[in-house]
Amino acid sequence: MKRSNATILREFGPFPGIEHVHGVTYDGTQVWMAVGNSLVALDPGNGKTLRSIDLPAHAGTAFDGQYIYQIGDDRIRKIDPQTGRILATIPAPGGGGDSGLAWAEGSLWVGQYRERKIHQIDPQTGAILRTIDSNRFVTGVTWVDGSLWHGAGEGDEGALRRIDAQTGEVLEQLDMPKGLGVSGLESDGGDQFFCGGGTSGKLRVVRRPPRD
Repeated sequence: MKRSNATILREFGPFPGIEHVHGVTYDGTQVWMAVGNSLVALDPGNGKTLRSIDLPAHAGTAFDGQYIYQIGDDRIRKIDPQTGRILATIPAPGGGGDSGLAWAEGSLWVGQYRERKIHQIDPQTGAILRTIDSNRFVTGVTWVDGSLWHGAGEGDEGALRRIDAQTGEVLEQLDMPKGLGVSGLESDGGDQFFCGGGTSGKLRVVRRPPRD
């Protein structure tokens, strides 16, 4: 396993009225943060919050190119980001123990925090298609360039891990500075990750290392 220290490029927040960042996604322009009872859009250029959508938002967030998916309690809601309207609802596989959420290859990928698993699920029905095991708590999930990354936590140690989507083998790990956890994870499609800062109420931008 290739291992290095994470490079934090920028840090946004804390934001007024936001005590906890649970999930993070990126629609190509705005970063969306799940902050408990709402989704908040942020401009990653200047760190300013732009608008919010009121709905349960206690865990992971994903964007499929048109719609946002948000875990709240034991459900995953499909949302039109233009109107804020909830278009569909499916059961979350962890029944309330879910963490990260990502969209890739026509599927949703859902982290299970304490169970240390990542499920690939059908976005129409919520049916579990396959499961990947991790040996750390799973705190966020994202795909970039065909690679699966997840936020990992154990005690006060946070990390970003690139894993083999078939076997769960850890291929690469970026260690966050001590005391900085990762509560949500999203790639910008390039060389940056957006990382939720949990109870700090912050959003951190971490450099994605180049592939060998």
